[in-house]
Amino acid sequence: LITFTTNMEKKEINSVRTPVYRDAGFELSSADITSAAFAAETDHEREPDQYIYSRYRNPTVVSAEEAIMKTEGSQWALLAQSGMAVIDIALSVFQETGKKSRWLFFSEIYGGTLSYISSVLEKRRGIKVDFFTPEGDIYDYDLLAKTIAQIKPDLVYFETISNPLLIVADGRRIIREAQKHGAKVIIDNTFATSLLWKPLDDGADLVIHSATKYLSGHGNLTAGVLCGNDRSLMQKAIEYRKYVGHMLSPDDAYRLQTQLASFELRFTRQCENASRLAAMLQKSPHIEGVLYPGLETHGTHTTALELLGGKGYGAMITFDLAGKTAEEKRARRDRFIAGVYPEIRLIPTLGDFHTILMPGEAVWGTKYHEPGMIRMSVGFEPGEEIESVISRGLK
Repeated sequence: LITFTTNMEKKEINSVRTPVYRDAGFELSSADITSAAFAAETDHEREPDQYIYSRYRNPTVVSAEEAIMKTEGSQWALLAQSGMAVIDIALSVFQETGKKSRWLFFSEIYGGTLSYISSVLEKRRGIKVDFFTPEGDIYDYDLLAKTIAQIKPDLVYFETISNPLLIVADGRRIIREAQKHGAKVIIDNTFATSLLWKPLDDGADLVIHSATKYLSGHGNLTAGVLCGNDRSLMQKAIEYRKYVGHMLSPDDAYRLQTQLASFELRFTRQCENASRLAAMLQKSPHIEGVLYPGLETHGTHTTALELLGGKGYGAMITFDLAGKTAEEKRARRDRFIAGVYPEIRLIPTLGDFHTILMPGEAVWGTKYHEPGMIRMSVGFEPGEEIESVISRGLK
């Protein structure tokens, strides 16, 4: 039961949902209670006894965080207004004045994260950043072990499934190698989600998700979440989020929590559809290559099978349209995009419940040289409907 005050009377409402608390500040009924609330705030508890101000903590946001904690199996979860906001929080809690930090990032990560590294970490904060690059579509873990032993990074950051090449990292091995040399480990698990792998169970220090994607799954809000088990990291993250204002609105937190209830059903269906479509695309004479970890032809298929345990391989597919020249590939790409419209639209995000696509060259330029590259985020429409639309586009 939800208890709230209206017309100066307390009433119990028979609702099973936490309401949307839009309060900027919360009532503190005496000077003594106010003093105690602000004194307790310095402990940066996940859920305070007395709420003070929504930039600090908000009960609707805390309720959504608790729902994510159950999904993630974590001791705590903190929501912010975007995936980039939680990346900023996660990385900022390890920065210390006067410390000459050296951090190791895998090069195959989200473009926004790479821009953040360049524009914020290196240019503004003076962090020494090294990159570990795959050889084609696989990682050399013997080389990684040597690299970590040589540079001794304070922090290692990678994505479970990379964007857009869908390289599956051997997460458990990376965590072991990093922690052997005292490095903290942050993992962006957006593409895999907690349904396929829970990195905290294998010793990761922090896990981040762009909750805009599969956790919400409807393409109508932006949010990010940071999860962990270490209490001291939680306290630092709460403090940093409070002072820089990285707080999710209560309205978005409420909607996210309702959408999270169908997360497992949605994502399971999306993974099934993606596996089916990847096999179909691989057989098409109009396709030059298909990247999907569920295919045996993918360089990290074995790693994916071991890490993800056969529960699925994600809902993203990257493929190249065939053509003899770059110009021909671009022309076929454009005809394909037009051919699948309006059922499949060009929208520069992923994780939506509809199938959507994005042309690689238009977004990443020369970084990925194939002009016919399409990154497809598979939805949970009936699989045969998606196949029919894609077949039409290929024709």
